[in-house]
Amino acid sequence: MQGFAYPQTPTGNASILPPTPWHYSGQLLTIEYRVSPDLLRTFLPESFELADEDPGALALIWADWQSCGNDFAEVLDPVRMQYMETFLVMRCQFRKQTYSRCLFIWVDKDYAMIRGLHQGYPKKLGSIHLTRPVRVGRVGPKMQDGKLITGGKFGATLAANDRRLAEATFTVTGESPNTGFVNALPMVHNRWMQRIESDGVASLDEIVTMRGFDADLGTAYKGTASLEFFPSPTEELTALAPQEIIGGFWREVGVSWKAGETLQQTAR
Repeated sequence: MQGFAYPQTPTGNASILPPTPWHYSGQLLTIEYRVSPDLLRTFLPESFELADEDPGALALIWADWQSCGNDFAEVLDPVRMQYMETFLVMRCQFRKQTYSRCLFIWVDKDYAMIRGLHQGYPKKLGSIHLTRPVRVGRVGPKMQDGKLITGGKFGATLAANDRRLAEATFTVTGESPNTGFVNALPMVHNRWMQRIESDGVASLDEIVTMRGFDADLGTAYKGTASLEFFPSPTEELTALAPQEIIGGFWREVGVSWKAGETLQQTAR
């Protein structure tokens, strides 16, 4: 039986995911902010510590992606290529090395969710929207000669289970050497699954790390930003509501991903 993920079949064509490597192109809006480090520490599992520098920093990121497998078949079948996501990232230490770590993440396509679960991202389904820049007309922040014009305004929203969870605004003030510091390191995640007996014992329990390759980065932009969270009976985002906004960033990004590395594996 063949297939990178369920369902496996004699040909593997029905698998929800193609084999790696996976390729991504898109735009990212990043809003960095701060909360109490003591509060942020409560969201870390055992064996993890806060980052030494600016330990209360977080980044909420909206991404508008096109992605595909190595045969690029999805490019001609865009329903399998285009998706949106919003994810909350902190920095932390594991075995004295500093990583970025995703705390919450929502996507709007099933294949993106399953792909993320393979990587250890805690993905859930949501409704995500992000303003796109335009090269013609007036409906969006304007790009001229491949550059965003200062003063351009973006909006972003996140909802899940019929409830709005977050909204943000971003106004371009100029170019930037980077898109912040929170989501700028290899990722470290926990991959786990309860065994079928559903008795609290895990059949999969790993700490993994990963990063992309062949990054192709557009010009980075900085700007002023606002960010607001809203309550939901099935989400915990408001527990990490902003106490101080650091700033906003926007950039077009291309990257590929093939595999990660297991840092710790707990035998069961």
